Amino acid sequence: MEKLSIIKIGGNIIEDETSLNAFLKLFSNLDGNKILVHGGGKRATHIASKLGIESKMVNGRRITDAETLEVITMVYGGLVNKNIVAKLQALQIDAIGLTGADINSIKSEKRPVKEVDFGFVGDVKQVASNSIDKLIKANFTPVFCAITHDGNGQLLNTNADTIASTIAVGMSEIYETYIYYCFELNGVLKDFNDKNSVVKKIDTDTYKELLDAKIITDGMIPKIDNCFDALNNGVSKVHIGNTSMLTKENDNFTTITL
Repeated sequence: MEKLSIIKIGGNIIEDETSLNAFLKLFSNLDGNKILVHGGGKRATHIASKLGIESKMVNGRRITDAETLEVITMVYGGLVNKNIVAKLQALQIDAIGLTGADINSIKSEKRPVKEVDFGFVGDVKQVASNSIDKLIKANFTPVFCAITHDGNGQLLNTNADTIASTIAVGMSEIYETYIYYCFELNGVLKDFNDKNSVVKKIDTDTYKELLDAKIITDGMIPKIDNCFDALNNGVSKVHIGNTSMLTKENDNFTTITL
């Protein structure tokens, strides 16, 4: 099987022009087949504020009402996505910007209301791996923003980490898939005050030890849980670290494996 790398970048990279340009240079030099996934929540919050639209959050998750969905669609699918695509074209990468609605690539269902009504937020149900593969086989590099659709004409705001994971699972039928979650830290840290205290490998046994020792807590728990879910559904490996992990010289990042 050929390798396919799915790289997800966070808002801190998107918001900083220098960091974004440096990342895209690394991405463009990455060998083999690749897909880029991005969000843009910080930019969406900023634009919404300029438009007089209040951004509502519950437990760190955005409430996506109709007005907010319009802003997210403009920012994620337009401003951020097309800026990234244009920069990749300048680096000789034939990128194509996509939402989940394009070529019916990622279908979701609106999240059911439980304790909180998150509004127009989607939970991924289906990835059209064969359609995405046609783009890859045609030498295009897909760049997905964090928007999916329900198949009935409704766009849905969707977590970018989840999109990266579900694309990787879907594409694992065709490729040996690897996920790279790029953020500002070197990886999962033993000591948050020591940026070099990276836990280089986490398997199920190590994960339990880190949970018991309260080294992995709070928001990192669902992230790692999602990583193991992807690994249990066909993904080969998941890497977490800063953008330099895309280079062959750097081995100071976290690898999640079964």
